[in-house]
Amino acid sequence: MVKQASSPSSPVTITVSSGGKGGPIRSMGLTSPVPRASVSNNPNSPLSGRGNRGSSGGRRTSAGGRYDEEVVNSEYVTYTVHIPPTPDHNTVSASQTSLNEDDKNFGKPESSFISGTIFTGGFNSVTRGHVMECSMERKETMKSGMQCGMKGCDEKAMQGKSSRGPCECGFKICRECYLDCIGNGGGHCPGCKEPYKDVSDDDGSSYDDACSEAEDQALPLPSMADFKLDKRLSLVKSFKAPNQDFDHTRWLYETKGTYGYGNAVWPKDEYGFGAGVNDFEHPPDFGGKTRRPLTRKVGVSAAILSPYRLLVVIRLVALGFFLTWRIRNPNREAMWLWGMSVTCELWFALSWLLDQLPKLCPVNRVTDLSVLKDRFESPNLRNPKGRSDLPGMDVFVSTADPEKEPPLVTANTILSILAVDYPVEKVACYLSDDGGSLLTFEALAETASFARTWVPFCRKHGIEPRNPEAYFGQKRDFLKNKVRLDFVRERRRVKREYDEFKVRINSLPESIRRRSDAYNAHEELRAKKKQMEMGGNLSEHIKVPKATWMADGSHWPGTWSSAETDHSRGDHAGIIQAMLAPPNAEPVFGAEADGENLIDSTEVDTRLPMLVYVSREKRPGYDHNKKAGAMNALVRTSAIMSNGPFILNLDCDHYIYNSLALREGMCFMLDRGGDRICYVQFPQRFEGIDPNDRYANHNTVFFDVSMRALDGLQGPMYVGTGCVFRRTALYGFSPPRATEHHGWFGRRKMKLFLRKPKVVKKEEGEMALPIIDHNDDDADIESLLLPKRFGNSNSLAASIPVAEFQGRLLQDLQGKGHHGRPAGSLAVPREPLDAATVAEAISVISCFYEDKTEWGKRVGWIYGSVTEDVVTGYRMHNRGWRSIYCVTKRDAFRGTAPINLTDRLHQVLRWATGSVEIFFSRNNALFASRRMKFLQRVAYFNVGMYPFTSLFLIVYCFLPAVSLFTGQFIVQTLNVTFLVFLLMITLTLCFLAILEIKWSGINLHEWWRNEQFWLIGGTSAHPAAVMQGLLKVIAGVDISFTLTSKSATPDDGEDEFADLYLVKWSFLMVPPITIMMINMIAIAVGVSRTMYSTFPQWSKLVGGVFFSFWVLCHLYPFAKGLMGRRGKVPTIVFVWSGLISIIVSLLWVYISPPSGRQDYMKFRFP
Repeated sequence: MVKQASSPSSPVTITVSSGGKGGPIRSMGLTSPVPRASVSNNPNSPLSGRGNRGSSGGRRTSAGGRYDEEVVNSEYVTYTVHIPPTPDHNTVSASQTSLNEDDKNFGKPESSFISGTIFTGGFNSVTRGHVMECSMERKETMKSGMQCGMKGCDEKAMQGKSSRGPCECGFKICRECYLDCIGNGGGHCPGCKEPYKDVSDDDGSSYDDACSEAEDQALPLPSMADFKLDKRLSLVKSFKAPNQDFDHTRWLYETKGTYGYGNAVWPKDEYGFGAGVNDFEHPPDFGGKTRRPLTRKVGVSAAILSPYRLLVVIRLVALGFFLTWRIRNPNREAMWLWGMSVTCELWFALSWLLDQLPKLCPVNRVTDLSVLKDRFESPNLRNPKGRSDLPGMDVFVSTADPEKEPPLVTANTILSILAVDYPVEKVACYLSDDGGSLLTFEALAETASFARTWVPFCRKHGIEPRNPEAYFGQKRDFLKNKVRLDFVRERRRVKREYDEFKVRINSLPESIRRRSDAYNAHEELRAKKKQMEMGGNLSEHIKVPKATWMADGSHWPGTWSSAETDHSRGDHAGIIQAMLAPPNAEPVFGAEADGENLIDSTEVDTRLPMLVYVSREKRPGYDHNKKAGAMNALVRTSAIMSNGPFILNLDCDHYIYNSLALREGMCFMLDRGGDRICYVQFPQRFEGIDPNDRYANHNTVFFDVSMRALDGLQGPMYVGTGCVFRRTALYGFSPPRATEHHGWFGRRKMKLFLRKPKVVKKEEGEMALPIIDHNDDDADIESLLLPKRFGNSNSLAASIPVAEFQGRLLQDLQGKGHHGRPAGSLAVPREPLDAATVAEAISVISCFYEDKTEWGKRVGWIYGSVTEDVVTGYRMHNRGWRSIYCVTKRDAFRGTAPINLTDRLHQVLRWATGSVEIFFSRNNALFASRRMKFLQRVAYFNVGMYPFTSLFLIVYCFLPAVSLFTGQFIVQTLNVTFLVFLLMITLTLCFLAILEIKWSGINLHEWWRNEQFWLIGGTSAHPAAVMQGLLKVIAGVDISFTLTSKSATPDDGEDEFADLYLVKWSFLMVPPITIMMINMIAIAVGVSRTMYSTFPQWSKLVGGVFFSFWVLCHLYPFAKGLMGRRGKVPTIVFVWSGLISIIVSLLWVYISPPSGRQDYMKFRFP
């Protein structure tokens, strides 16, 4: 034992010991003994007080040092604070060596015995509770609380209205001793030596009156200065003068007392004493940060939503009256025209109703990231080091063709993921290369190398966004809010390194080609040499496969540039390569800047998340199911290698724009009720769009209006990227709780608890999640069925309950009877990656693994549709899950969109074809279960219905031209009733658009662009989608689509929007061009006919021209796209277009001249 010097003014001696067993001091185990716990050594502090109460009575005393043997090791050094002898605390006699012997003779000690416990602990030491022996006689100390405290007296103590006795110190005394003290002792209490209150000389026995008066007055609070003499709070001295009223306020001022510690007032020095009257601060938050919600739902203002709903009703009523009037008042002169127009108008009314009903309940949501940090990343008894208790996150990035999806774009996406603000050890990134390209493989290796510089730079300086191409390409001041002096120097170095990185990525195709040519030439020479050695004919040509070679001189196992057997896009082996191994659990700090390190990372965690390259096996004769199959392969691979309970999927061109995006999504998953959420969908935001957004690429009406409205129902649809999934939901399991909707419009609800199979009967095909419960026979049966559903991988089947447990809510957030996980259960290091794990992962990406399983049918991404994203989300909602729409203040993700007209039309064609497939499949919302809300079912039904609106839209776009050609109109006369209804429908539509703009945050320009492209797509891509869908359903013709090209970053001097003006001919352009030409010609013909008519019918002309102009206004962006680059269209094109229109109109008038003007229309040669 080593004694340390103590201050002369301090009566406390600190002794440091290595064991803690010697001497008369005995260790007591705390309720939650954790190394390095920050428990105060001061017994008067609130933390020590709680520790005392937790170990009252000595019940947790560790006999024989058992606690020391379990917890203490060589790295801990304990110290004990010995308090010197005082009148109230004498030294322990040598004879008192065993508490057990005293306990046998005198029974259990009183609770006051624990007030002598000193809790010791601190940095690098074990928290202990040391019981100090008291030098008072054991018989006196162990006296019954009802006996007199005077020596030699065993009489019963006095009792009155107060249990404290006649004195405020609580000293027990019998009536006889009390009278003796008053008579012979000067009226002073034997315990505290203070005079008794209100003692009368003649009687002195008015004990009841004294007790009553003591209860009426406020009890005095001790001065903090006095606690320096008695730190065990054994006695409370009275400050009341005899026969005087106690002034509480004056006492607080004069003695600089304090109210103590609580949520009313809190001293600045926290656990110290002697704080002045004004030395207080706001009390700590005792409300329990773990109980505060992580998210809030913010409803749309009633001042906007109520008129919006009222206008919907008004417009619906107006449409009803208008259609009724149209049906009852046919145009007898042109019944065919009237019939077509009424049919189209009825369908448009139905389509508008299906689109409008799900928009009645929009909501907004906000998150509180500070609560997430306090709950899952703050030190506590279960997690003393403050390791992150957040669940793991596996990030999927998919790519298929390095030519259409440039490797540099994919590399920037990977870099933004590796630098995300989420616990490094909890993130794993998987890149799915469905093309099996060596270019993508080596680009990913270069990315992993550059990440060692880029990620620490982002963490040190708080870089946003963490995509280097987007960050260095910003046109704003990059010095804003930067205070570190080394930022400019390090940014310049990283920028130069990134430029070199870009050059290396761009040179990879040529480097791979040259390397492969050199190796192939060497192989040809070896083959010829071998032929010569074997005496073969030198003139005979030797076929040597043109292989693609890796940098280490071995064949690339994936796709070769010249397709060969086992090395083509549809025929190659499965590949898994961990570019970055799983990081350590503890932070790893870097070194100072030198020749190898570009930045000073001594204060930065330089660990990187795990990065894995995956290319699934492909063989002829197997259906690989495009992107959905690649995603399912990643699900199985990640389950074996990292098994994160949550999955984020991104397209290769969608990068993380907000480094806190993952935390935003986890707030919803981990909040109360989050166990029912299957996924959190983020809105898609795009870069590189032309300022006018000619083809509505931003699609804000869908992402900010429709998706927000669906969030108020059962949740938004899954749109293919930017979505955080719950792994167990992807596995096809049902939620823990669901609600069935019965009756008209689902107004009668019935709650189901699907994790209790013994109580609720499961529906046919229901998959119950195997809860970890050894006494549940049903869970065992479900576990036996896992191989049949998920394949024959035992590791994959074993990972399912682990992922379910890690994705649970904390126990204090779960209600009674629900399953939860203990706090701190995920603050453990990840298991290292070994060869056996990678071998198992290789087996689950084989081409035949999914045979005779439920992958693609119920498990994972669903097969059978080109829009697998919508179908996958629909299946989850149909099981009773709900989803969340997370709109962050700073965009969570950003990507690119095709700004070329042809590419945009083909993208819309793919979406519409998928919708037609959904309509003719079992995924039609008409067959949805009762667990889906009525309005949610309407929204999904509209997804399958909207392409069919194009058939009626094309007809309606030709009707104005037909009306102008024939001189007829959809109504017989433009009477007041028709005009009033038309005006009312138009005005309500405008007002609804204004209110949608108000509650969604979009602007009028974006709304109008959406209306324009609705007609462009409805007359081009949607009819083609209907035809293709019908061919697939009726004739079984398979539908194939080309991958949408991702635009690379333009070089300096290049036009950023060059693709916008590029004209690529497509058959989809024929219907819109035809509609435009016919309507322009019809306007000319109609005007000419009316002007030359004997009885001109101006009302019909105005009606036809108005609707034709409406069609042309919507098709204006399409016409502008056909013109190509601005200023590049020769003027002669417009001249010839005008002349052709005039000539055609004159010919039409000549062929069908107006009555009464034939003489003027005859053409005669001079």
